[in-house]
Parts: sequence; C-alpha cells; structure tokens
Amino acid sequence: MNKKGLFEVANKGTVFLDEIGEMSLAMQVKVLRVLQEKKFRRVGGTEEISVDVRVIAATNKDLQKLVAENRFREDLYYRITVIPLEIAPLRQRREDIPLLAEHFLKKFNEQMQRSILRVSQDAMCCLERYDWPGNVRELENTIERAVAFETTEEIKVERLPPRISRLNPSESSGPDKIPESGINLEKHIEEIEKSYIVEALRKTGGVQTRAAELLRISFRSFRYFVKKYDIR
Repeated sequence: MNKKGLFEVANKGTVFLDEIGEMSLAMQVKVLRVLQEKKFRRVGGTEEISVDVRVIAATNKDLQKLVAENRFREDLYYRITVIPLEIAPLRQRREDIPLLAEHFLKKFNEQMQRSILRVSQDAMCCLERYDWPGNVRELENTIERAVAFETTEEIKVERLPPRISRLNPSESSGPDKIPESGINLEKHIEEIEKSYIVEALRKTGGVQTRAAELLRISFRSFRYFVKKYDIR
C-alpha cells in the first residue's frame, strides 16, 4: 500500500514548511521541482503525480546570506519569497507576550490535564522583561515547563527558569540575597540597568525621549545605555 506524502495529502490546499532554512540541498531540489512543475514521484515510484498546493514557508535564518554561502538554492529562494512577511522578534512586540502566554497555558493545561488558572502578576512581569532570544518557541517551552511543575492554581515566579525569574522587580536585592558562591557585582548591575531600559521602552511604546524622562536621565545617557546593551 502506497503512503501519501505531504504534498499529495495537501493537494488543493496549503503546505506549511517550517524552518525551511534547515532543509538539505537535496530536499531543496525536490521541493523546487514540485513548485515549478507541480508534479512529483513517490519514493520508488515511476508515475508522476500532479498537485496544486499553496506553500507557506517560515525560517529564522537569513536566507539571502545562505544563498550567498551556497547553502540555499537561489532559484528556490525566489520561488518562496513571492510575498515575504518579516515578523519582528518577540522582544520588539512585548505586548504580545501576555496573549501568547495565556494561549500556551490553555494548550498545556489541556495536554497535561491540569487546571492552572493564570500566570501570576510577578511571573508575567518577568516574562515581559525577558528578551526572548528563542522567540515564541522559547516562550512556549517556558510555559510548558511551568505548567508541568506548578502545584498551585497559578504559575509563580519560582516555576520560571532562573534566567527569567531573576528579572522579578519585586524581589529584594539586598545583601541578604547574595548566594554563598558570591556574585559578579558588575554584571549584576549591568543586568539591572538593561532591565530598566527595556521596561522604560516597553512602557513608552519605544519612544526613547519619553523613556529617558521616565528614568530621569538625559537622552544622551539613555542612548548610551541603548547602544551599550544593544537594545533594539
């Protein structure tokens, strides 16, 4: 019995190719042929099968750079970038974080048969302050982990990874909080500075002059910190 492949199943519909920048060159050739000729052959088959599909591709890689490095086919690149959409990283659209967090909370509540009602205010504040280098997938993984370990009706700061929970503004930072192993004071101060710059930008919708006023520092000083911490 022949098993239908992705494109065959999606005939007259849509195929979503996630992380297409990770696709091997050999697979790129096959995908290009389907897009160009709208035909393919099953593995080991001799009959050509016609398909008509819409393709949506996503990647977090710079495809133009991969093309220049001969790691991504130029002809396929132009085939899939008919209508390019660039989505800003999560750190530049922090207003989406609460909505996404609630969505993932509902998703993993259902999957794990849990009944956690909400993300606590302090935990949500940490999520909004974090820069999310892994974007939405990192946020999804964070909520999944929190749901798995939480024992109360709301996700608390303690259930978040240390890299995120340390951004809790309500946590005391007095000397009694210094760990036994010691602390890198200079790095700690820099992290606090950066978190305040990011929070000020969030509160002012990215308007730097207003953010500087909120922190009661000169605009020149504010620009210095933005450049120092590469905040975008």
